[in-house]
Amino acid sequence: MTWMWILPIMFALMLLNMRIYLAMFSAIIIYFIFFSNVPMAIAVQRLVAPTQNNSLLAIPFFILLGTLLSHTGVAERILRLAGLLVGRLRGGLAMANVMMSTLMGGVSASNLADAAMLARMMVPEMERAGYNRAFAAAVTGCGSLVTPIIPPGIALIIYGMVADVSIGRMFMAGILPGLLCAAFLMIAIWLVSLKRGYQPALKAWPKPREYGSALVQAWPAVLVLVGVIGGIRANIFTPTEAGAAAVLLVTFIGFVIYREMRIDHVTSALVETARSTAAVMLVIMASSALAWIFSLEHAGVAIANWVTSLTDNKYVFLTLINILLLVLGMFIEGTALIIVLVPLFKPVVMQLGIDPVHFGLVMILNLSIGTLTPPVGTVMLLVSNITDVRINDFIREALPLLLALLVALAFVTYMPAISLILT
Repeated sequence: MTWMWILPIMFALMLLNMRIYLAMFSAIIIYFIFFSNVPMAIAVQRLVAPTQNNSLLAIPFFILLGTLLSHTGVAERILRLAGLLVGRLRGGLAMANVMMSTLMGGVSASNLADAAMLARMMVPEMERAGYNRAFAAAVTGCGSLVTPIIPPGIALIIYGMVADVSIGRMFMAGILPGLLCAAFLMIAIWLVSLKRGYQPALKAWPKPREYGSALVQAWPAVLVLVGVIGGIRANIFTPTEAGAAAVLLVTFIGFVIYREMRIDHVTSALVETARSTAAVMLVIMASSALAWIFSLEHAGVAIANWVTSLTDNKYVFLTLINILLLVLGMFIEGTALIIVLVPLFKPVVMQLGIDPVHFGLVMILNLSIGTLTPPVGTVMLLVSNITDVRINDFIREALPLLLALLVALAFVTYMPAISLILT
């Protein structure tokens, strides 16, 4: 049971503000030095081995895709389409913010990238329209939660690789939960807008030709989304090939069709992608070694036996998982938790008859909510910093939106068909 020392050591180092990958590396080295007879050369091999996985190439391609997207002019055209769809409703501009995240999620793939872009684009616009700045920041942060759930979110790819399930199935499973979260957020925004007297963005519903014009201008985003998901599901290409094809398509759109992209945009996007990919890869390398240790020590079997001794009801188990992940997500970055916890929980999930794809969506949604909660919610901190909003003001304004997301989480948790019907 020496493996049980790894997690407390790792989490303690994370709480001391050590970088995630350093905390994981440190815990692994401590295990091999003090708690194991396995040669250190094996530890090095387990750290390096995951870098040979070709499937990981999908991650930098989709990060690059999201980074390039902000320079193509697609975002402004999607905003116009979103504004036409909901602009006549109370709080229409705030709803358009959420719809932007939903529509952009299919191509930006990262909630941090989405939140950073919309915080600069939408919050000043909402403030000019009479919205409270803290509420505008909260809407932007909470709306960006939809991004990792709507395909091709990076979290879907990482979970698919760690849990050894089809990334294509994960993509399809994320569509309805993502739309459900967006719908509940817009209901919450409508109720808040009624209470505060926020006015519709439009005085009348647009004419059909205006919808058609906006849709025609936003077609590149739709093409990228349909091409990525459809190509993978039709076995035309792998997720990695889909990411590469999407990058080429967006680059063509930016340079040739909209003519808003420049060479320096591509250069800065490549630099940012290299940094983000390096951070993700370091965590994946460490997690691979952790997963190997858990397998060597039969940790998954031990956890499965302990959980099933408490309950053999899968819905009680999912409730306990929700509570655990919501608490851990307040302190630890979601990608690290996916990589560390999935190898431990997967035997329990299989033993209780829970579809691993459904469990993946439950897990990703939980951890996405964690990015919005103190003390270390990454999206909360990012949006608050960009918009110059105090954390306590952000949290106060986000409460009704977080409640809406928890209701959506309950639907996704206890109604597996929401995640599985399209797979």
